[in-house]
Amino acid sequence: MAHYGDFQNAIYGAGLRGVVPTLPVDFATLEQRARAALPPAVLSYLQGGCGDEFTQDENARAFRHWGLTPRMMVDCSRRNLSIDLFGMTLPTPLFMAPVGINGICTQDQHGDLAAARASAITGVPLMASTLSNDPLETVAETLGDTPGFFQLYTPKDVGVAESLVHRAEAAGYKAIVVTLDTWVTGWRPRDLNAANFPQLRGHVLMNYFSDPAFRKLLAKPPEEDPAAAIGAWAATFGRVLTWADMPWLRSLTKLPIVLKGICYPDDARRAIDEGADGIYCSNHGGRQANGGIAAIDMLPGVVAASGSTPVLFDSGVRSGTDVVKALALGATAIGVGRPYTYGLALDGAAGAAHVLKCLLAEADLLMAVNGYPTIADVRAAGAVRQHP
Repeated sequence: MAHYGDFQNAIYGAGLRGVVPTLPVDFATLEQRARAALPPAVLSYLQGGCGDEFTQDENARAFRHWGLTPRMMVDCSRRNLSIDLFGMTLPTPLFMAPVGINGICTQDQHGDLAAARASAITGVPLMASTLSNDPLETVAETLGDTPGFFQLYTPKDVGVAESLVHRAEAAGYKAIVVTLDTWVTGWRPRDLNAANFPQLRGHVLMNYFSDPAFRKLLAKPPEEDPAAAIGAWAATFGRVLTWADMPWLRSLTKLPIVLKGICYPDDARRAIDEGADGIYCSNHGGRQANGGIAAIDMLPGVVAASGSTPVLFDSGVRSGTDVVKALALGATAIGVGRPYTYGLALDGAAGAAHVLKCLLAEADLLMAVNGYPTIADVRAAGAVRQHP
C-alpha cells in the first residue's frame, strides 16, 4: 500500500543516483529561495502582514505551544489520511488556501492555473480566490477531477455578487467560502511604504473583468479603458456583511456555504444557526488585523462550539507537523497558503506540488511514528498545551 511518506524514499533513492531535490523540503529554505526569486513588490505583498506583524508571526510560532503524545505498540503499517467533507471523501485533510496574489507569482502571470495544476497532480483541493489572473471557469477546468472550492470577496453590487456565485456553481466548485474580514484592507506597512497595491495596478482582477454583471457597470470594456474598470472594481469591492445578510447569501446557491474568519465560539454557533454549512477558523494569516490571538489557539473553542459542523482552518501552517496538530485540535480540513505559493514562484505547478507532497509526507510519517494510523486516532490522542 502506497503512503504519502513514501515520498522520502523516492528522494533518498534518487540520491543514490546522485540526484538531489531541486527544491528544498523545509519551509525556512523554501522561503529564503522564494525571497530571492520574486520581484520585491510581489514579495512584500505576499509576505506582509498587518501592523508590526505580531499576529502573523504568532500564528506560526503558536504551533509550538501544542505538543503531541506518541502512542507505542500500535500497528501503523497502514495509514489512512482521508476525510469526509460536504458529502465528498477526500484523500487527505489538506487544501490549498486562497491566495489572491497567486496569479502574479509565476513568470507567465498565470499562477492561478499553475496552482490548479498542482491541485490536479496531488489531489489536494484548491480554494480558488476571487482575486485571480484567470477566470474562475478556466481555473476549474484545470483542476480536472480534483474538487475545488470558490472563495468569495462579496462585492457591494448585488448583481456582481450573485453573478460570481452563480458562475462558481456552474463551473463545478463544491462550496462557496465567504470571507468576512476583508471588506476593507488592514494596515499593511510593507505595501504602504512602497505605495503598492497590486489590484489598483490592474492585477488579479480577471474574475471581475470577465463578469457580465460587472461589465454592465462600465461605460467601456476593461480592454478599452482599464483605468475606469479598476476604479469600478475599487468602488464595488467589499460589502459589509452582517448576520442579516445570511438569508440572501443562502438564497444564492445550493452549494455549501462556509464562513471564513470565524474565531469566536459564539460566532460559530450563530453562523450555524443562520444556515452556514461550514466554519472556517482563520485570522487571514495576520494580514488583516494585528494584535490578535494566534488562530491555532482559538481553534479548540471554535471546534467545541461547532458540534458536528465541519471546521476548516488556516493561518500559520508551515509543516506537516502543523497539519497534524490542527487535526488533533479538531479541525476537519487544514489550509496551507504561503508555502505552496513559494513553490509556485520557484517552479510553477511542479514547485507547488512538491511543497504539498512534502507537507503530506511529513504528516503521514509523523502519524506513523506517533502511533496514529487514522485521523480519528490523531483526534483521540489530541494535543496538549505545553507552555504559554
